[in-house]
Amino acid sequence: MSHHLDSPLARQDVRLDITDLYVFRGETGTVLVLNVCHSLAGDIPTPGFHPEGRYEFKLDLTGDSVEDRTYRFVFGDRDESGVQAVTVHQLDDEAAADPFATGTVLATGSTESMITSAGVRVWAGRAGDPFWIEPDVLHAVGHAFQDATTIDLGTWTPDRAKNLFAGHTVYSIVLEIPDTDLLEPGRTTRPIGVWAVASLATDAGGWRSINRVGLPMIHPLFTQFNEQLGDDLNAGRPLDDPMTYGDLLTREIAGVVSAYGTAEDPGAYAADVVDRFLPNVLPYIVGTPACFGFSSWNGRTLTDNAPDVMFSIAANTPVSLGIGKESVTAKPRAFFPYVPEAS
Repeated sequence: MSHHLDSPLARQDVRLDITDLYVFRGETGTVLVLNVCHSLAGDIPTPGFHPEGRYEFKLDLTGDSVEDRTYRFVFGDRDESGVQAVTVHQLDDEAAADPFATGTVLATGSTESMITSAGVRVWAGRAGDPFWIEPDVLHAVGHAFQDATTIDLGTWTPDRAKNLFAGHTVYSIVLEIPDTDLLEPGRTTRPIGVWAVASLATDAGGWRSINRVGLPMIHPLFTQFNEQLGDDLNAGRPLDDPMTYGDLLTREIAGVVSAYGTAEDPGAYAADVVDRFLPNVLPYIVGTPACFGFSSWNGRTLTDNAPDVMFSIAANTPVSLGIGKESVTAKPRAFFPYVPEAS
């Protein structure tokens, strides 16, 4: 799982549990996708998007791990057919980090329908889950990083690999922005950082961060057996990640690398990896093809093999799930809204 059911707080209401974040080049611009409300949790009394929550794409345009633009989605109650009203706000500069700023309304419409406004395209609704995970490998990786051991797969072999999420659904938010809205004058590319946050209104009139996601697979690596860490990582700001979590993640990575004996200085290797992992922000160069791979991370497409990449880099040894995009029941679409149709 990339972020599915990743902490006690997120599991209280899976409508606010972000399962995955994707950033890639689309038909007309830069595409941002976040998924929530996974069917793996079982029957949900009121599925869809939380009407007392908000869902935000955060964009760092200057390389300081602080948001310079926020795209905020808010939803109404479900009607008899399950459709919800949706409003998208754009907040820039200081307002982008202000939970009480209102910004400007970018688009309005309803779920399950495409919304267009000033070159922007929006879609929100039920979709097939494009992600895949092998549960035996997943749990073995979690134990290794918790216990500072090699990854013990026991009698498991790749021919027994299965996709835990095959046939499951999510609720997707898809936003496609013209590249010109993100580029500086005279430029055809621009490096940005992206993360997503799902928050819930509090009784005191504020907002509580329920889930925060940037890079994939951070939680499966470090929080499967440390649930308090899962809640902690879902709060806070990316800017504070290195100071808050750097030492802990360095120790856990060094423990596994030391167990494998794949680096002369496991601590130095771990520190280098943590410098890539934190702040927990997904890098992307606007105007270029996305690829989340071993050599570099440039956004993330709906078919990138994030588990193999992140597990292998963290352990400094090859780690394979034995499955890939072929194991997904519903395939992503090549056209807007790109996410798989719900089965």
